[in-house]
Amino acid sequence: MELNRQTWYIGKDMSVLLRWWRLASAWAALRWSLIRVRQALGVGEPRQWRVRPRRVRYALTARLRGSSDMKVFWQIFTFDEYSVLRNLQGVSLVLDLGANVGYSSAYFLSCFPGARVVAVEPDEQNVAVCRANLKPYGDRALVLHGAVWSGTTSLSLSNGAAGDGNEWARRVTQAPEGAAGKVQAWDVGTLIDKSGAKVVGLLKVDIEGAELEVFGTGASAWLTKIRNICIELHGPDCEEAFFNALAGFDYDLEHSGELTICRNMRPGDSSVRD
Repeated sequence: MELNRQTWYIGKDMSVLLRWWRLASAWAALRWSLIRVRQALGVGEPRQWRVRPRRVRYALTARLRGSSDMKVFWQIFTFDEYSVLRNLQGVSLVLDLGANVGYSSAYFLSCFPGARVVAVEPDEQNVAVCRANLKPYGDRALVLHGAVWSGTTSLSLSNGAAGDGNEWARRVTQAPEGAAGKVQAWDVGTLIDKSGAKVVGLLKVDIEGAELEVFGTGASAWLTKIRNICIELHGPDCEEAFFNALAGFDYDLEHSGELTICRNMRPGDSSVRD
């Protein structure tokens, strides 16, 4: 997940307190201001904190001390880029590919109270936080430690190309020849089979460039089971691969921040693009 804006950074003026007040509560605003004071004084900050944004039912854990968790939190709950999806109807299953620490999954579980979420994340430490964040939702949430690819295989995990080495930049690549990968990977069709569902109401994809593989050869076998897609595309090659895969479908295209959204997917003779 990339964030091209610099406004995720929380400043020191009163507008910050008001923003946190609207986002979560007066108590959250006070707690965050105390954390920022500790940072400014150089006395250290807690390793993590828990806060419940108004968009979700249960409190979430965010790691501090150099983690990218607050950047992801800020993008989902302050920029609220997923808000355009809140009016989707009949969503019973969400595949959250690249779930990070579960903020997007918690958002969808709260937005669609009748839905289940399958959250897939390759980084082991992210998975641990994701499981803790989604535990209150019970069997509505299934967290899989692994990745999505063009087929069932084993992959390697790297820090990616975001440049900061933080957890939000983790990406998977093919293991070097002769070496065994450490991350289990599945194709989307297999993940749908694991869910036991016939239709995916929402496919959310943020997989740091792996969309080149996911939407390559073989995607047509499972795309007919997808009703809506929300994806962050990482570069022109990924964009080309994605829209080529959707060439046999009609859909309603829109954008929200860095997200590309294809609504109401249905087989057709043409695709709709900007």
